[in-house]
Amino acid sequence: MSGFVMTVLGPADPAGLGAVDAHEHLFLRSPALPGDDFGAVDAMTAEVETVQAAGIGAIVDLTPVGLGRSVTGLASVSRATGVHIVAATGYHRDAHYPSGHWVYREPAQVLEEVLVTDLTSGIDERDWQGPRPSPSSHRAGIVKLGASYQRLSPAERVRLSAGASAARRTGAPVAVHCEIGTMGPELLDLLAADGVPAGRVLLAHLDRNPDAGLHAELAARGAYLLYDTVGRIKYRPDSVLLDLVERMVAAGFGDRLLLGTDVGRRSQLRAYGGGPGMAVLGETFVPRLRSVVGTEAVDAILRTNAAAALTWTD
Repeated sequence: MSGFVMTVLGPADPAGLGAVDAHEHLFLRSPALPGDDFGAVDAMTAEVETVQAAGIGAIVDLTPVGLGRSVTGLASVSRATGVHIVAATGYHRDAHYPSGHWVYREPAQVLEEVLVTDLTSGIDERDWQGPRPSPSSHRAGIVKLGASYQRLSPAERVRLSAGASAARRTGAPVAVHCEIGTMGPELLDLLAADGVPAGRVLLAHLDRNPDAGLHAELAARGAYLLYDTVGRIKYRPDSVLLDLVERMVAAGFGDRLLLGTDVGRRSQLRAYGGGPGMAVLGETFVPRLRSVVGTEAVDAILRTNAAAALTWTD
């Protein structure tokens, strides 16, 4: 890989990231999650310290525009812990934006320029919530987009195209929220039509729909499959995810897999007295996965795959 990974503290050598947790939220506020917001730097520093102690060297924060992003907070946490942090720009699905929010009324060109600014100049310290931007020097490293369950609304389609254009212009990768693991094929088709090939796309939440046959088809197209509900037992036991990873590795698609926990609620963070916490990936799941598929396969998923997926292209 001749490119770089853009972290909040600047470009990083992909080979130096270490093991990567490919989906987290370190600061978050959303009307879709009332009462579950979090934004204290000290608390998140403590949480990330547990992640680092569990063997993770880099975190991808997939919080997009307007959902409580704190780029200065991310930079502070990264400096305090030594963990690389990749910040997102982009737009989520409609459920996360109230009626009347500017993401519904601004034209596609404006939506795109917001993202390009985040990627090339620096993320607005006010998260583009006005009244005027307060530019920072901390750049986003990935574009995050969102689709609803089994459908893409007209507004989501506009934002998807804006995000695809920003990624195409900058060389940044794209992650897409697939609600309950749906819309994977359709989203790859739409992004390809907008100039973003499947090999630059991370499909999040695919493990919510643990259909190995479908996943093989998506991986064969070149997409990265982001299994990011590790430790979320309310969805399914981790044994199901272990079996899914084993099947995908056996089918020859181990190079398309990524892992994360997507702990996106205050009530799920240990720093706020909840659980399972972000560290569950390194503490419990990775050791179990090594016993199933072996150390080489696990290292490829956490290190080689993640580094390739996050590297910017020309």
